[in-house]
Amino acid sequence: MKPTVLIVDDEKHTRDGLRAALEEKYETFVAKDATEAARLMQDVPPDAVLTDLRMAGEDGMAVIDRALKLSPQPVCIMMTAYGDVETAVKAMNKGAYWFLQKPVDLRQVEILLERGLKARSTEKEVVALKTRLDRKFSLGEVIGSSDALTQAIEQVRTVAPSGATVLLLGETGTGKELFAQMIHQASPRAKGPFVAVHCAAIPANLLESELFGHERGAFTGANERRVGRFESADGGTLFLDEIGEIDATTQIKLLRFLETRSVERLGSHKPIALDLRLVCATNRDLRQMVAEGKFREDLFYRLSVVPLRLPPLRERRDDIPLLLTHYLKKFASENNTPEAKLSSAALATLVQYAWPGNIRELRNTCENLAVLRAGKTVEVADLDVRFTQPTPVSRPVLSPTTMGSGVMTPGVFDREQNEKNLLRQALASAGGNRTKAAEALGISRRTLHRKLLQWPELEASASPPS
Repeated sequence: MKPTVLIVDDEKHTRDGLRAALEEKYETFVAKDATEAARLMQDVPPDAVLTDLRMAGEDGMAVIDRALKLSPQPVCIMMTAYGDVETAVKAMNKGAYWFLQKPVDLRQVEILLERGLKARSTEKEVVALKTRLDRKFSLGEVIGSSDALTQAIEQVRTVAPSGATVLLLGETGTGKELFAQMIHQASPRAKGPFVAVHCAAIPANLLESELFGHERGAFTGANERRVGRFESADGGTLFLDEIGEIDATTQIKLLRFLETRSVERLGSHKPIALDLRLVCATNRDLRQMVAEGKFREDLFYRLSVVPLRLPPLRERRDDIPLLLTHYLKKFASENNTPEAKLSSAALATLVQYAWPGNIRELRNTCENLAVLRAGKTVEVADLDVRFTQPTPVSRPVLSPTTMGSGVMTPGVFDREQNEKNLLRQALASAGGNRTKAAEALGISRRTLHRKLLQWPELEASASPPS
């Protein structure tokens, strides 16, 4: 993509001349004053700003002040017909990269922009490296040595060096974004950006623009061009969480990207070629959504090139004591309080709990105990009542097997046997009540009825339909 340059000058012929000279190498925007420049910088953060000093209203120093508050900071070059040492020093002290006296030498402008942007790129790489190192240390949050967790991490090591699209499968709170970051950092794209988008958190009418960007005038309220998340992730990794929540229109555009490796902004028919790795995540059964007509089958197969299942906490019981110890110590340190300790009975209770909210729920529990039981021993009576109540039947577990990859996971049998066992357990727990069993499994009563017709041997576990 071309670097963006904002040209600010109250003289039209100067603006037009600079734009004509630079537009071959740069994507140029022009503003006639500081107010218009402020609006453009807000809508399209520039890589470089070329501004006049003396203008009606606010001067070029105001433009530079605003530009240097952006992150990352653009390269700022000041132009003035009233150049002197004092003004040059003031501009440089403000953070300007260089100072030019009018009439400017266009060749000199090009040289300065090239040098300034190269220096800025080096600075960005240093910042990105520091960020990656920080993230690498944060991977200490992947705590445990259970077989289920070890297998998931080994799969990350295997998949990361490739460019294949990865679909992370797992319940809420199993750490899908953290695993996506691990894939990014262990890949050849580690120097590029990691852009995360929670699809369910963005309204459906805004998601398409958020992902693919839009041109000025593409729709009501689109006053300026907007770069989408796909373009922002060019050269790196784009993580789309809750991919099962995207609407039909966005599904089509996503499929188009996977086929052509290019996107089109809303309001434009010009394809923009991109080089990025796509990692998606879901806690929903996409195959079931395909069967129900809620998710495109062709997109499903495109996304699930490498399905990777993250184990829920109830399958990592050996890791629970380690996680509890880690987070109790962590939150005690953060709150500057004595560490809470778990009695053997309380620890046993928490290890046996199903943790439907997984790591997220465990973290919240530890933070609560670190505050309310600081410096004390936590007994069973101190725990929330949910930890001592009978555990409800869990929802079916997504796995590469049930997603149709043909890859077997230790402890996971064939799909039909798994479904039969889950149905049998749910019906037994619900006393044969079909409605309650369907609710426990997270499926519709109609789906449950269809399964019972498919496997008549289970009918004995169910009460007659009312």
